[in-house]
Amino acid sequence: MKVIAFAATNSKNSINKKLVNFATSLLEGHEVEILDLNDYELPLFSVDREAELGKPSLAQAFVDKIADCDGLVISFAEHNGCYSAAYKNLFDWCSRINPKVYQDKPMVLLSTSPGPRGGASVLELACTQMPFFKGHVKASLSVPSFHDNFDKEQGVLTHTEIAQQVKSAVQALF
Repeated sequence: MKVIAFAATNSKNSINKKLVNFATSLLEGHEVEILDLNDYELPLFSVDREAELGKPSLAQAFVDKIADCDGLVISFAEHNGCYSAAYKNLFDWCSRINPKVYQDKPMVLLSTSPGPRGGASVLELACTQMPFFKGHVKASLSVPSFHDNFDKEQGVLTHTEIAQQVKSAVQALF
């Protein structure tokens, strides 16, 4: 099974990227490609820009990556209770290429933050919206208090119960 994974943020030091790296490390025997949204940076979407630029090749490349995978793992950064601007912008461009952005793929949705809710608001938003864009949410999990539960040097969750919940979530892809 080929899995595409990414943190839905453009932060270079994203804790959600650390979480998605850890989560996908638990997918033994499967091909995993971790994308960086910085590689898909696009101008701010508007219908005027779309009329001017057409469909950007970077957005098409992202849609193609989704088409070529068997499943997705996404970890959402929460910005004021919502998606990051980088993710939302890329998503908006991609939805103009294919309104069924997630193309009937199974997906596991994660989130984390330094606080005790672990990005629960953005995760709830994502879980509600993905089915409208043909994403089949197989599992979701918010990881609270990231800095208290993650060893940055080893790249692993130190909280045994949460680590097991992440493992169970990613195994729901199969």
